[in-house]
Order: sequence, then C-alpha cells, then structure tokens
Amino acid sequence: MKIVFTGGGTGGHFYPIIAVAEALREQVSARKILPPQLYFMSPTPYNQRILFDNDIQYVSVPAGKVRRYFSLLNVTDAVKTATGCVVALIKLYSIFPDIVFGKGGYAAFPVLFAARLLRIPVVIHESDSHPGRVNRWAGKFAKRIALSYPAAASAFGPKAQAKIAFTGNPIRPEIAKPLTAGAHEFLQLEQGVPTVVILGGSQGATRINDVIIEALPELLNRYQIIHQTGRVNLDEIKETSAMILKDHPYAYRYHPFDYLNELALRMAAGVADVIVSRAGSTIFEIAAWGVPSIIIPLPSSISHDQTSNAFAYAGTGAASIIEEDNLHAHILTSEIDRISSNLGVKQGMKDKALAFAHLDSAKIIAGGILDIALEHEK
Repeated sequence: MKIVFTGGGTGGHFYPIIAVAEALREQVSARKILPPQLYFMSPTPYNQRILFDNDIQYVSVPAGKVRRYFSLLNVTDAVKTATGCVVALIKLYSIFPDIVFGKGGYAAFPVLFAARLLRIPVVIHESDSHPGRVNRWAGKFAKRIALSYPAAASAFGPKAQAKIAFTGNPIRPEIAKPLTAGAHEFLQLEQGVPTVVILGGSQGATRINDVIIEALPELLNRYQIIHQTGRVNLDEIKETSAMILKDHPYAYRYHPFDYLNELALRMAAGVADVIVSRAGSTIFEIAAWGVPSIIIPLPSSISHDQTSNAFAYAGTGAASIIEEDNLHAHILTSEIDRISSNLGVKQGMKDKALAFAHLDSAKIIAGGILDIALEHEK
C-alpha cells in the first residue's frame, strides 16, 4: 500500500499530516496490515527530521502562490504551478499510490490535480472555518472531506454534504498532553500564583507584545507571565521590561522566551490558568489542553481565516475574543481578571475547549484513509 500526503508549507498543514501518519502506523499494526509506504509531496520538506523519524519519503513538487492583489509574482508563480502540475503528474504516476491525503494550500494543488487526472482516490482535510480555494475545488471530486469546524461545511455545496465529516483537527498525541510534573521548577515559576501564557506564534506578534509590556506592572501584581515573544523580539523585550519593572516587587514573575519548544510548551500548558493567543492552528492545541483562552486574531485585512476561526471557536464558549483594533492593556487585563477570578467561568471554558478538541481526530481520519486505500488496492 502507498499513501501520499500533500499540503501547504506551514506548520498548520504539516503537523496534522504527521499526526495522521502516526495514527496510520498504529492502525496498520492493530489491523495486522503490511506497513504502507508513505510519501510527502510539497515544494519544501518543512521538517526533514520529522519526516525521517516517521519514515515518510519526501518528493519535491514545485508550486506557486496565488495572491489576491496585483503582483508580477502571480505571473511567475503561475508558471511555477503549471510546471508543478507536470512534475506531480510524472512523479505521482511513478509512485501510483492507493490514495492521496491533502491538507489544502497552494502547495497541494499540483498533486491533487495530478491525482484527479490519474483517478487516484483523494481525501482532504480543512483546518479553517472558511475553506481555502484549493480545498473547495478538491472537495468536488474528493472521496471524503474532513473538517475542523462545522461552519466550513456550507462552503462545499449541497452535493458534497454526504461525504463530509466533522473530525476536528489532528494533533500529535505528545503535543496534546500537558505536563504538570516538574513544570514549576523547569520554567522557574512560583507555586500558588496564577499563570498566564502568551503565545504569539514562533515569530511573535508585535502588537500583542507591546500590549503585554504595557500591562506588565499591573498583571504581575496578581499573575506570573510566560511570554513567547518570537526570536527577533526577545532582546528588545527583555531590555524594555527591565526598565519598566526596575523597581517592581514582582518583576521576577515575568518569564519571556523567544520560543517554547515542545517540552516547554507542554509544561506551560500544564500550569496555565489562561492562555492569550493568535487564532492559527494553536487554537486546536489550546482546546486539547482544556485551558480557557483569550484569542486575538490577526485583522481581517491580513487574515480572514484567523478572524473566522476565532469567532467559530469563541462561539463554542471555550474562549473570548479581543479584536486587534480593541486591544489595549486595560481591556486585556480586565478580561484576564474576569476569567481567572470566576471558577464557574473557568470550568465552563475548560469543558467547552475539551469538547471542541476531538482528540481522536487523527485516528478517525487515518481509519478513513486506510478503508479507501484498501478498497482501491483490490
């Protein structure tokens, strides 16, 4: 059996693919099926080490982006995509897998296009509440459509509804499990003080960073702060916070990090009372951790997906939203206080988050892929 994965060049596409690949290995072993050959077709390998660790062969297929604004790069990228379609057709034919699993994004288009021409079964997964163009197109011929948000279903039209399943977003089991043992010592935290975790993504979020710095003198009177600043922002934030907190009695409660690796992230999740985050794929990790959250999406002018995802998640009761135009130090502080000081609110948000998480997502999707692949193999 041969299975091909494809998706855009972001962690939001790549890591769910890895989660599904891990679940596939488990199910193959449980069903006593011969292990499948796994391939990842994309313009870049994203994380070569993780592909190697999961015995997934990388196959390079070029693809170009389609920008919604005028740019000469749209012309060159159109040529790149056309080239990618030819390359994908040749390489996919040489592999001739039993199924293709697509996560969407511009990088998936050439492979999905080739799969359609070669009549290879396709399963897609959509992470956003507002599906991207590639997945909306692929939904017309895909055997199955898995969704993270129920609101995304309407975008695929009435004919596709019978093949849609709301599975949630696949998360690697090791990321989904918060760690509490040793977390206070590892992160140098104070026992008995509520913890607020700020996640702006690996690159950080300048607007969120600025507001956190402004709010620090007040927040540190009641909380300790774990702040993922982004690598390029750490030195500046350390200097600024040192000046602002020079005479503050609780300055030691502020813990800035450029980036939280897997272990540190799981420990931060294990001690967090409230998480403040952007509205990317981290939403699904926060839900799996069962932590109340305040979501600050990128403005709609920059990312419509983040805005729609944030409102879809907050609509479950698991989180509250502060839009960036309304983001000020006193508003953020008040919202943290509101959640932290009310045990009923905290527990309700925790319960709603865990209900949204669908921790069996990767297992469900892997089972569907295997069923279709085995049928195609006959």
